[in-house]
Amino acid sequence: MQYININGGRVLGGGLSVHGAKNSVLPILAGSVLIDGESVIHNCPDLSDVKSCTNIIEKLGGSAKREGDTLCVNASDIYYSEISKELMGQMRSSIIFLGSLSARRGRACMFLPGGCKIGARPIDIHLRALQSLGYKISFDGSFICCERDSARGGAVTLPFPSVGATENTILASALLDGRTVINNAAREPEIEDLAAFLNSAGARIYGAGSSVIEIEGVKKLNSTEHTVIPDRILASSIMSAAAAAGGEVTIKSITLSHLVPVLPVFEEMGCKLFVSKSELKIKAPKRIKAVKSIVTGVYPSFPTDSQAPVMAALCRAKGSSIIKETIFENRLQHAAELSRFGADIVVSDRTAVVNGVSTLHGAEAYCTDLRGGAAVIIAALGAEGESRIYNINHVDRGYEKIEAQLSQLGADIRRINDEKGQQVKT
Repeated sequence: MQYININGGRVLGGGLSVHGAKNSVLPILAGSVLIDGESVIHNCPDLSDVKSCTNIIEKLGGSAKREGDTLCVNASDIYYSEISKELMGQMRSSIIFLGSLSARRGRACMFLPGGCKIGARPIDIHLRALQSLGYKISFDGSFICCERDSARGGAVTLPFPSVGATENTILASALLDGRTVINNAAREPEIEDLAAFLNSAGARIYGAGSSVIEIEGVKKLNSTEHTVIPDRILASSIMSAAAAAGGEVTIKSITLSHLVPVLPVFEEMGCKLFVSKSELKIKAPKRIKAVKSIVTGVYPSFPTDSQAPVMAALCRAKGSSIIKETIFENRLQHAAELSRFGADIVVSDRTAVVNGVSTLHGAEAYCTDLRGGAAVIIAALGAEGESRIYNINHVDRGYEKIEAQLSQLGADIRRINDEKGQQVKT
């Protein structure tokens, strides 16, 4: 059993480059299923979720080989149309294979996805979108089958700008006859990256990054090469670590425009930001200030994935901060874990009031989910004394060797293999 050991209270300094975006590479890997050939994907982080995706591709008949941060996927021999319950249970975003596999093979069957329990992620939006294109869906509450049948391009209007439903609709439409128009589409940078990847293989996708996306179906997608965009959530997590522990950190290989939704929050904390197109330096005061209000929302609003790391930083702020979560109903579970460090957080429904305290102390805490795991690590960095963080498999889903990245900035953090197999909370 592994855990992370942190001796907190050390000011951070130095710089690091962020890896490719988890939320971008997973739909890109699902998109590689559409390609009759090889996809060479650069800046691909070595994450457990990426491994789960490649396991799915390999079980479907494809292959995947990693060399450094480059992943080579060959889907020429995709022959299987069903994804097992075990593979689907490894991550929440596995549902994005529904559109690509049914478009490529004519049929796709899979179980409901698993992953972090941060709240409902209804798939009815996905299913209705594919049905609008003529796909035939059967769903018994746990097992889904989607058949391409006589599907063709058409109009799809999403009731909510769901990232996953937008991705699934793009993937399901790329090889259909005719023209598909997605109204009320998600606008996240990761949607643009998926479209750029597919277009490099011969797809015709227009308007990604806006609320209306058009797809002109093509007969075939060919081998391609693509570089994944930088992970904006990792960048905001490193900024949160600097705000929590203090110091001056330079974050390299960013796309500055993708970070615009979070920058005002750090400025309100009293952090000084020095920015360029591909680099950001954050200089944190000895103790940050509270922020009046943070409300998560769809892009370009404050990202839900940045909420937990920022909350951890605000635990030591001067004053009280209010955070409202609007995307996932259970995404404040980490608040209870942060209280183990002496944080004062009051949660009511989807709103958290973070009353800043002057000091945090070391503690044993548990990762509740991917971003909640980052939050407890960040809290430990800003706390006095030793902390142990358990259930770190959650963090490995979206952060590549987080202990190595933070060590690079001067943190006293190590991954420990507990040979006694200590029991951890689930």
